[in-house]
Amino acid sequence: MDLQYPVGRFDWRTKPGDAERRKAIDEIAVLPAAMRKAVHGLTEEQLNTPYRPGGWTVRQVAHHVPDSHLNAYVRFKLALTEDRPTIKPYDEKRWAELPDVENTPIGISLTMLEALHERWVVLLRSIEPQDFSRTFIHPAAGEMDLDKVVCHYAWHGRHHVGHITSLRQRMGW
Repeated sequence: MDLQYPVGRFDWRTKPGDAERRKAIDEIAVLPAAMRKAVHGLTEEQLNTPYRPGGWTVRQVAHHVPDSHLNAYVRFKLALTEDRPTIKPYDEKRWAELPDVENTPIGISLTMLEALHERWVVLLRSIEPQDFSRTFIHPAAGEMDLDKVVCHYAWHGRHHVGHITSLRQRMGW
């Protein structure tokens, strides 16, 4: 098993259709419950265990996902309300090292993820199919359409839940 990519890499070359988009939105809807289940019952020591050598700890992953998805939610709203906006990237590695990651119980981030995804899914399910062709500009990656981005964030959630669940399986937790 690839410890860094337990669910495989995301393929940006594939243009999703309506069925893939609906599936991605459904995956985004259930991610908070999957993340909560993945970390349920872990001890402080287990939360401080990296999911792979040189990787983030389970705690960092649990805080990273809502940080990342909050940025994605804002990017969606910008793309829906502006013409090809240039978004602001962030340094996810440095965010994962900030003191709030170490000092905030993961339950806070799990609750944040639940509320964020509830709101995001309402938005995703209420916009018109053609709205998913709207784009934003990522300074490093270029122009990105919302169809691919929604599929990417469905993958992103599975990817990080996979980090935690594969660690639990390997460690017998």
